[in-house]
Amino acid sequence: MKDQSVTDKRLTRLLYIVPVAMTVALALMGRNGWCPQGDPLPWSLDIWSPHNSQHLLDAYSLSHIQHGIGLFLLLGLISKGRLSFGWKAVIVAAIEAGWEVLENTPLIINRYREATISLDYFGDSISNSLSDYLMCLLGLFVADKLGWKWSLTLFVTLETISLIWIRDSLLLNIIMLVYPNDVIRQWQSP
Repeated sequence: MKDQSVTDKRLTRLLYIVPVAMTVALALMGRNGWCPQGDPLPWSLDIWSPHNSQHLLDAYSLSHIQHGIGLFLLLGLISKGRLSFGWKAVIVAAIEAGWEVLENTPLIINRYREATISLDYFGDSISNSLSDYLMCLLGLFVADKLGWKWSLTLFVTLETISLIWIRDSLLLNIIMLVYPNDVIRQWQSP
C-alpha cells in the first residue's frame, strides 16, 4: 500500500509541474499574460473579437473539455483499462500542455490564419492557455465519472452546441487544420 501512496504523490507532483513548465515556455515565447486590450472580464464569447483566446474563458473552452473527454476515451482504448486514472491524468495533462505550447508557435498560428476562419488569430494569452489546460482536465475528470457511453454522449453534445453557437467545433477545427475545405470555411464565415 505504501508503494501506491508514493506513486500517487509523484503523479500529483507531475500534475503541478506540467502547467508550471507550460507557463514558463509560453512566457519565454513572449505570450501575453492577459488580454492586451486590458479588458478585465474573465470571458470573451465573441470569436470574431480581438478578445478571443485572451481571457480565461471563451467559446473554445468547450473544445478543451472535449480534449479531456476524447483523450480519456482514447487512453482507455489503447490501455484496455490497465492504465490508472493517475497516469491517465498525467498523460492528458502533458498532451494538453504540449498542445498549448505548440498552438502558440508561429507555425500553428499561421496555419490557423491560412486554413481556418481564424484570420485574426495571434495566439492565446497565458491565462487562456492555463484555462484551456484546466478545461481539458475537467473533461478528463468528468469522463472518468461518467464512463465511456455518457462521455461519448457529452462529447457529441458539446460538438453540437459549438456548431450551432459559433459554427466551429473541435472536429471542424481539426479538419480545417489538416485538410482545409472552402465549403466549410464559407459556411463558418459571419
